[in-house]
Amino acid sequence: MAETTATPVTRSLIAPARYVQGRGVLADLGSYVAPIGSAPLVLTDAVVRRMTEATVTESFRRAGLPVRFEEFGGTPTAAEARRVAETVAEHGCDVVVGLGGGATIDTAKAAGDEAGVRWVSVPTVASTDAPTSALSVVYTEEGAFESYRFYTRNPDLVLVDTQLVADAPVRFLVSGIGDALATWIEARAAQRASGPTMAGGLATHAGIALARLSWDVLWENALPAVEAVRRNLVTPAVEAVVEANTLLSGMGFESGGLAAAHAIHDGLTAVPHTHHLAHGEKVNIGSITQLVLEAAPSAEIREFVEFTARLGLPTTLTEAGLGDVDEEVLRTVVEAATAPEETIHNLPFPVVAEDVLDALTSVEALGRSVRAEAGLPEPQAPEQHRVKVPTARMA
Repeated sequence: MAETTATPVTRSLIAPARYVQGRGVLADLGSYVAPIGSAPLVLTDAVVRRMTEATVTESFRRAGLPVRFEEFGGTPTAAEARRVAETVAEHGCDVVVGLGGGATIDTAKAAGDEAGVRWVSVPTVASTDAPTSALSVVYTEEGAFESYRFYTRNPDLVLVDTQLVADAPVRFLVSGIGDALATWIEARAAQRASGPTMAGGLATHAGIALARLSWDVLWENALPAVEAVRRNLVTPAVEAVVEANTLLSGMGFESGGLAAAHAIHDGLTAVPHTHHLAHGEKVNIGSITQLVLEAAPSAEIREFVEFTARLGLPTTLTEAGLGDVDEEVLRTVVEAATAPEETIHNLPFPVVAEDVLDALTSVEALGRSVRAEAGLPEPQAPEQHRVKVPTARMA
């Protein structure tokens, strides 16, 4: 009898080497960077540099490190990553510190990878789960999704000063909540399909548990955290949401799996109508679309729509700038979202473009219906609306 060789099933979990979070920890950045590299380059934009330069410079001085700032170009393109990598090589830097939002941090990771040096994430907002991951999202100059770029390791350090997060506009935190809420929705779908994770292989129990924990923490703490950040306060709820948005969601999406929500996000970047939305705001439209597409129970969908509407996340096509567009615009979104390489194919059933189009189109009426039933204002521009949180939560 001929021998057969079965491919072994592998499961994988990846994570940053160290995660540090707390009020005022930016002042200690130098002591955490010193064991990683002796010649850091700090990639940041002009606004963040003005806010943090004195603290970072003093922190590096106390750690015996030089400091070199490099201004981020604004869009995480492949060309921008190459430019920064050339600067790293030119000045002999051995660690890139991405200081700012997700786009800056994704570019710092890409530049570090190209230059062959280590990298550190220092998010000043909790708007995405990019800081912890071993990948970057690459965009075109026009702001459309281009590709994922994967690395062999996660950042050596992720450091989050929660006072900086609380001092930032509340919309950043809300966007991060939208991004993080998708983590469990997508991970459980990928698990049902036995689909691959961004870490490679199948999800571990730990990866799935982290995705679910992010969801639970947000349902418990999101609304009080948003209220606190409106007043620039760091409360236990804010600390919990920052951890959920950054660490739990970051590890949960990467080691749990992505599905339709982020694929729809990628599709939404393909049309200019949605460019006023932040990453997590587009992801929330994707989460609702995925719930409809996978035929989640109606009560669960409506609870999710109401909860995210109360947070101020967009729950209708109108808020996304797509309320009165021709069908061809939506077809452009769907075509990009269902590209062969997209994560929407991690759903536990074959994905048909027409089904995705209908699910996306249904978001408008669904969102309006839920808002009317809950007594929320009619959808207009993306604004934050805070009312009482529903008590039920999705399984």
